[in-house]
Amino acid sequence: MLRARYTHRLPARLEDLAGPVQGTVDLPLHVVRSGRRSYDLGGLKSRISLYRTVLAEGQRQDLEAFLNRDLLITQWPILRTLISRFIRDAWENAFPEPAAAQGAAAA
Repeated sequence: MLRARYTHRLPARLEDLAGPVQGTVDLPLHVVRSGRRSYDLGGLKSRISLYRTVLAEGQRQDLEAFLNRDLLITQWPILRTLISRFIRDAWENAFPEPAAAQGAAAA
């Protein structure tokens, strides 16, 4: 059931992930109900935290607005270890690019 929930939220294509690559991102309340809402894309920890939050809590339009295709692929080897198995499987089954980045990082 969880895998289906995350699969339903996926963008049609990775190219639809048109989020920013620099600056500060402020997430809306429907994504983050409490806690940290502002993230600096210049810092690796902040960026990873943003992506982890959006992957877990965001809807399709949030994924497309706040995630960037190239940053997602670049960060995937680290990010995939910090997200749930259901989210990881949904993304890796739908898109070969993140999984390929994982393989390249292991080589």
